[in-house]
Amino acid sequence: MKPFKDIKVIELATVLAGPSVGMFFAELGAEVLKIENPLRLDVTRNWKLPSEDENKKTSAYFASVNYGKKFLKLNLKEKNDRQIFLNEIKTADILVTNFLKGKQERLKIPFSELQALNPKLIQVNITGYGENTSKPAYDLVLQAETGFMSINGEPDGKPLKMPVALIDVLCAHQAKEAALTALYLRQKNNRGGYYEINLYQSAVASLVNQASNYLNTGNVPQRIGSLHPNIAPYGETFLLRDGKYLVLAVGSDIQFQNLCKALQLENLINDVRFSENHRRVCNREELFHILSEKLQKFNSKEAEDLLTEKEVPHAVIRKIDEVFNNPLAKEMILSYEADREKMYCVSSLSFRKKQDY
Repeated sequence: MKPFKDIKVIELATVLAGPSVGMFFAELGAEVLKIENPLRLDVTRNWKLPSEDENKKTSAYFASVNYGKKFLKLNLKEKNDRQIFLNEIKTADILVTNFLKGKQERLKIPFSELQALNPKLIQVNITGYGENTSKPAYDLVLQAETGFMSINGEPDGKPLKMPVALIDVLCAHQAKEAALTALYLRQKNNRGGYYEINLYQSAVASLVNQASNYLNTGNVPQRIGSLHPNIAPYGETFLLRDGKYLVLAVGSDIQFQNLCKALQLENLINDVRFSENHRRVCNREELFHILSEKLQKFNSKEAEDLLTEKEVPHAVIRKIDEVFNNPLAKEMILSYEADREKMYCVSSLSFRKKQDY
């Protein structure tokens, strides 16, 4: 499926959010040209694990979001290099950047000049806090400032960051949506446009139910581990007989009834403490101990078979190496070469066209 085979994307962005946008279009057939300053390459080329070869030109981190691209080194402060860039702009559809306030003008490539060369050009610029400040930001900073760290972790522990740069990932999705919206509008008016996306508002938009819990009730979300503030048993983690952990995600009363039947705890179905979700939330600790005593008698395969048969949402907690033994995960592994080095990453696409109508 290559719907964007006639689209050309120029990527001046670095790190994760911007390059994720470029990779998305590359996977869908677009020509994506990643331009790096030869004096200061994408910083993630050097974000290496202790086990990585320090002499390699790329890192595993860099590999994660640079599949399918062509690479070009240009110093836009140099007249000749800037002219090469401007020539590429003439035939481009989308320009992806992550310029701080004033950076684009200092490089003497303001959008007004680019648009004069190519009225159909769409620019998507990613910032930390919008374009009225030059304050830099990384994902961790935004996790702290937008409340994510305050609600992540155990009740008696410190605030924790998520182990994936999720704000970058979510912001990248916003940027993709902006680019797709711009392409749609361009079909109607034959004009491009300039779009700004910032990490801060992308993070706030992603607070979803945690934000609405606060806005509608005044309740400030707290750290509660993996538990869900509105649903139970949802997020409770149980130690099984073989030492593995199982998590439940029971989202409805019917699913709870099926859980009780699977574990031969039918007496809980009409128990006033647990018969409805809100009551289970209020009495979740008591419910946890009852379920834990029962589940610890099963090994992971027995528990999975039992709960799957009754259609109870659950999962055994798996390590990353176990994940990539799953055929669904294996399908998403991509390989490519960057600077003559073999790299691997996972696809940014989790949708497939299955049938024409």
